[in-house]
Amino acid sequence: MKLNVFNTADEVLASLAEFFAEKAAEAIEKHGRFAVALSGGSSPKKLHELLASEYRDKIEWEKVWFFFGDERDVPLTDSQSNYLMAKHTLFDPLGIDPSHVFPVQTELGADEAAKQYTANLIDFFDGQSASFDLIILGLGDNSHTASLFPHTSVLHDDSASVQALYIDEVKMNRITFTAPLINNAHHIAFLVYGEGKAEAVKHILEDEQDIELYPAQLIVETNDGDLQWFMDEGAAGKLEKK
Repeated sequence: MKLNVFNTADEVLASLAEFFAEKAAEAIEKHGRFAVALSGGSSPKKLHELLASEYRDKIEWEKVWFFFGDERDVPLTDSQSNYLMAKHTLFDPLGIDPSHVFPVQTELGADEAAKQYTANLIDFFDGQSASFDLIILGLGDNSHTASLFPHTSVLHDDSASVQALYIDEVKMNRITFTAPLINNAHHIAFLVYGEGKAEAVKHILEDEQDIELYPAQLIVETNDGDLQWFMDEGAAGKLEKK
């Protein structure tokens, strides 16, 4: 695991954008495509805008395929939709072919949408275990990532799949990658900035393991994978070791 700590949020975003471009180029050279799973929330919005502007001509976008690590159980036209945010900030500005984007089909209902998304992954990865070139993750103040929330049953799901769950904390159904599916990725990048995240970052990186309280501790570096954190000084402020 590698910690990349920068003075400002803008430096964090620039570093992750460069990392995205590097891994895209590597994957495209190796097997002709780059499969990335995006994160929801507010932090990735600025990353998308940076990629769609300064990196417009630096990435072979026609060879990039987009997925979502989690989604809210709302229509794809809803303002809370992770897909809609990415559509406005990344796909539309870059003119991404819609066939290269895999939204969660929330119109099916959460349970069926999760099953269908798992089936989509099996098809995309030709029946092999899904292994994304890059998965981008955020971190909630309560130490959740994707929709792996504290004290939810999905934390104990050992399948590399997509699951639906009701999260009482937010009074909403969510669809999420499981931790084993995330950990299968070749590269995992946490994007975290702001002092408000410092407590959660310390819990995940330095406290004793307690996945019920700190679900993002489930995300680990494997022998075949690379886990990196992209943070500013504010988010890293409570770490004893940087």
